[in-house]
Amino acid sequence: MNTNHTSFRRYVRQSVVALRMITLCAVTLAIASAAAGQEAAEDSPSAQTTLRIGVIGLDTSHVPAFTKSFNAEPANPEMQNCRVVAAYPYGSRTIESSYSRIPKYTEQMRSMGIEIVDSIDQLLDRVDCVLLETNDGKPHLEQALQVFKAGKPVFIDKPVASNLAEVVAIYRAAAHYDVPMFSSSSLRYSEGAQAIRDGKVGAVLGCNAYSPASTEPSHTDLFWYGIHGVESLYTCMGTGCQSVRQTATDGREVVVGVWSGGRIGTYHGLREGKTGYGGTAFGEKGIAPIGDYGGYRPLVVQIAKFFRTRELPIDPQETIELYAFMEAAAESRKRDGQTVTIAEVIKAAEQAADELLAGQL
Repeated sequence: MNTNHTSFRRYVRQSVVALRMITLCAVTLAIASAAAGQEAAEDSPSAQTTLRIGVIGLDTSHVPAFTKSFNAEPANPEMQNCRVVAAYPYGSRTIESSYSRIPKYTEQMRSMGIEIVDSIDQLLDRVDCVLLETNDGKPHLEQALQVFKAGKPVFIDKPVASNLAEVVAIYRAAAHYDVPMFSSSSLRYSEGAQAIRDGKVGAVLGCNAYSPASTEPSHTDLFWYGIHGVESLYTCMGTGCQSVRQTATDGREVVVGVWSGGRIGTYHGLREGKTGYGGTAFGEKGIAPIGDYGGYRPLVVQIAKFFRTRELPIDPQETIELYAFMEAAAESRKRDGQTVTIAEVIKAAEQAADELLAGQL
């Protein structure tokens, strides 16, 4: 009887230990599961903090188009957690074709629930990142400096500025304040151009690109609209242009650039007759069309990714060089079609940028 009692007590102790072990394992699994669930929830788009986007400049059709993409319901998965919340209308005050559109786009943005503010300072207090959409490139340096000083990542719509010196100054200021910024025409992200960039024809040995090329007297010739076709050209060719020559009539112009390694890229600007976007890339393994304009959405997706990651989708040196290409083309026109080097226009722009930024940084 005593032996049975001892065995029973041993059995009870063993059962209690086993129960404690089971309970401990269950608690451990529950904690791990909860932690994993919390981590997954934090990684899910719905749990991420919404980035508040502010717009500077309501004088371009890009503004309502971009806003509709960012604020769509239900949200596009590639643009979730990025939402336009506020806008400052100005904007060009000197180019009639731009400033005349400000009232229309201001009312359109207000109708979409966007707060309209009275100054860039007020805008910067309300947002995490900025779309600098002013159609006129002349105010961009002044506007961008305010954004950089506030430490807000910014996408600057085309053109970056009205001349190369201002472009250089803007990129220099962004680096000084360590604020991520990029600029691009939506033509860079057309399907055909990206396929060529990704190796569809192998190494690109030459390319021609064309686009409408209307001009604005306050801007370097191709900055105003030719930028679209030049962006396509650089998307395919990459950097390395050394010299440029331009031939022009009232209705069109052709710019020929010589790249390192003997590669040749040309841009054909259209100002009369049928216009459009496109071109052809010539590579080691094939020849392919650049294709037509693919709409705003691919660019907006890149902007959303940039705002979330703060990673630059385009090397600043590539953007500066493509603007130098256009500046060199304008200088070649002034010299009756003589060759102009990229190096000389960049050197002149850097010197002028020193003056633009004096006392600013």
